[in-house]
Amino acid sequence: MRSRLVVFAASVSVLLGSTWVAAQSPAPIQLPAPQTEGGKPLMQALALRATSREFAPGPLPPQTLSNLLWAAWGINRPDSGKRTAPSARNWQETDLYLVTASGAYLYDAAANRLVAVAAADLRALAGAQAFVKEAPVTLVFVADTTRMKGAPPEMQQSYAWADAAFISQNVYLFCASSGLATGVRAMVDRLPLAKALKLAPTQLITLAQSVGYPKKQ
Repeated sequence: MRSRLVVFAASVSVLLGSTWVAAQSPAPIQLPAPQTEGGKPLMQALALRATSREFAPGPLPPQTLSNLLWAAWGINRPDSGKRTAPSARNWQETDLYLVTASGAYLYDAAANRLVAVAAADLRALAGAQAFVKEAPVTLVFVADTTRMKGAPPEMQQSYAWADAAFISQNVYLFCASSGLATGVRAMVDRLPLAKALKLAPTQLITLAQSVGYPKKQ
């Protein structure tokens, strides 16, 4: 199974230019090719890396969203299918889900597209804090333990949390480099969110991370 990222929304939508418009069918949405050049140098991004709990409500443009997803957990070596973040034994067990006000989509990293999963605003399930419902985007990290071949059951969660943390740091550095605000958390309403995402019992929600523009003071 390929890594996935879901976008939560109030209605099934299609990305068209820089806007989301309602669609009759949940057809996959092709994202623009990620821009892999530009941004602030690494040392500057590290200096700017910070956690935010305040976000402007405006949505992220398609190009920014594509860049974010690729930086987080995209394929940076197409010949081998390896990713921008490491995973134990290259299991690539993490699926990334994206939560917004406009719907739920699955991120297909290999095809650089979003696949419709749900047509509801599920942001409130992605964290206990009030700001979670205000952030335009929340990434939800889900580990599919069936991919963790050879891992003792008692070690699966440790591997899953570590691998999710690597991806989370990629998000932090991308946001610092791009002038975005972000914040990761472990406080997630896991059971209702897993049900809404139609996750299997072998899929474990590890972390959630909100992303958006900084809130103007």
